Amino acid sequence: MQHVSPIREPLVTGGKTYHDITEDVCRQVEAKPNARWAAAFAVALVGLAIFLYSVYRTLWYGIGEWGLNKTVGWAWDITNFVWWVGIGHAGTLISAILLLFRQKWRTSINRAAEAMTIFAVICAAMFPVLHMGRPWLAYWVLPLPNTFGSLWVNFNSPLLWDVFAISTYFSVSLVFWYIGLIPDFATIRDRATGPIARRAYTILSMNWTGSAKAWSRYETVSLILAGLATPLVLSVHTIVSMDFATSVIPGWHTTIFPPYFVAGAIFSGFAMVLTLMIITRKTFKLEDYITLEHVESMNKVIILTGSIVGIAYTTEFFIAWYSGVEYEAYAFINRATGPYWWAYWSMMTCNVITPQLFWFRKIRRSLTATFIISIFVNIGMWFERFVIIVTSLHRDYLPSSWAMFSPTSIDIGVYVGTIGLFFTLFLLFAKFFPVVNMAEVKAILKSSSEVKHNHHAHANTMHGTATDSNTNTHHSND
Repeated sequence: MQHVSPIREPLVTGGKTYHDITEDVCRQVEAKPNARWAAAFAVALVGLAIFLYSVYRTLWYGIGEWGLNKTVGWAWDITNFVWWVGIGHAGTLISAILLLFRQKWRTSINRAAEAMTIFAVICAAMFPVLHMGRPWLAYWVLPLPNTFGSLWVNFNSPLLWDVFAISTYFSVSLVFWYIGLIPDFATIRDRATGPIARRAYTILSMNWTGSAKAWSRYETVSLILAGLATPLVLSVHTIVSMDFATSVIPGWHTTIFPPYFVAGAIFSGFAMVLTLMIITRKTFKLEDYITLEHVESMNKVIILTGSIVGIAYTTEFFIAWYSGVEYEAYAFINRATGPYWWAYWSMMTCNVITPQLFWFRKIRRSLTATFIISIFVNIGMWFERFVIIVTSLHRDYLPSSWAMFSPTSIDIGVYVGTIGLFFTLFLLFAKFFPVVNMAEVKAILKSSSEVKHNHHAHANTMHGTATDSNTNTHHSND
C-alpha cells in the first residue's frame, strides 16, 4: 500500500477511482456539444472568417495591404510570427522536459499544452508564407534539386534555419502528442456506441490492445521523443532570435537574444497554457484533475522566466551604455522615451511588474488573479516583439528615412484571425479528443490522490472498459 505524502498536496482530488477518471474525461467527448462550447466555437469561427478574408486581401492585392513603409519593412507579420512561436514553446516543455525529470504535476495539463503547441506553430507558420508576397513560390525556400540552374537557398541565413527548426519542431511535437493520445483513443473506442464513432476511434487508436508489451513500447517511445524534443525547445527560439541578432541594426545586433528569447517564449507559453487550462477546467468540470497545485506550479515557472526576461531588459540597457556605441544607446533610449514609449512601458508593466505578484501564495493560488495575469503576460510578450522590431527600425541612421508605422485593418485582421484559427482548432480538439491524459493520471493516482488506494479498492474499479482494465493492470505493476 502506498500512502499519500504528508508534505505535498494531492494532484487528483475528490477521492477518484480509476473508473471515475475514465467517466469524467470521456464524458465531454461522448456528450453532445453544450451551449457554452457552441457559443465559444461560434466566436472562434467569426475570427476564422476574418482571417480568411484578410488572407484573401493580402494574396490578391499583395502586401501593400499592410502598413509597411520604406523604413519599417518588418512589422506586425514578424511580430505575430515570433509571438505564436513563443506560445508554442510551453507544450513541449511541459511534456518533454518534465517527463524526463519525472514531474508528476505535468500529467493533467500536458495533453492540452501539446495540442496548444501544434495549433500555435500552425498559426506562426502562416506569417512567413504570407510575408513572401508570392506564397505559391514558397517551395523556393526549401533546398530542393531544381530546374532553376544555380538558384539555391542561402544556408548562411537564419531565415532558412527557421524553416528547418520550425518544421522539425512541429513534426516531433505532432508525433509526441499523437502517440500520447493512442491509449485514450482505445478507451473511447471501447465505450463508443455509434458505428461512426467506433470506426473513427478504432482507426485513431491503431488497434491498441493495452498489453504489457504495448505499454512498454509506448513508454520507450515517449522517452525517446521527449529526449528529441527537449533540445528543440532551446534551438527553435534561439534560431528565431538569430533572425535579429545576426543583423547589424542597432537594438537587434546583440548576443543576449538567444537565452532571452527562449526565456520569453517559455514565459508566454506557460501563460497561454494557464489561460486555456482555467477555461477548460471550468467548462468541462475538471476541477479534480487540474487542481490549484497545477496552477501554482505553473505560476512558479512564470515568476522564474518573467524575472529572467526582466534581467534581460536591464542588461540590454546596460550594454547599450557600456558599449559606447551612440547608435545603440540611442536605439534603447528611443525605445523608452521616443514616440513608441507607450508600447515599451506596456511591455515592462505586463512582463516584469505583473508576474511579481505571484510571489504571494494567495495570488499564486487564486484562479481569477492567475487568469488575469496570464492574459497580461501574453499582451506584454506581444508588445515585447513589437518594441524590438518596430522601434529598432522606425528611426534609421538617416533622419530623412525616419517613419512611423501604423497597422492597417488587414494587418489587424490577419492577427485577430489567427487567434480565431487557433481557438477553432483548440475547441475542436477539446470536444473530440480527451483533453486530459487518462492513462497518465491513472499512473499517478495511487501516489498523488486524497484517498489511500489499495489493491481491494483497485479490484472494485475493474468494471470499467477493457482498455481501462488494461491500464489498471499495467499501473498496478508500476
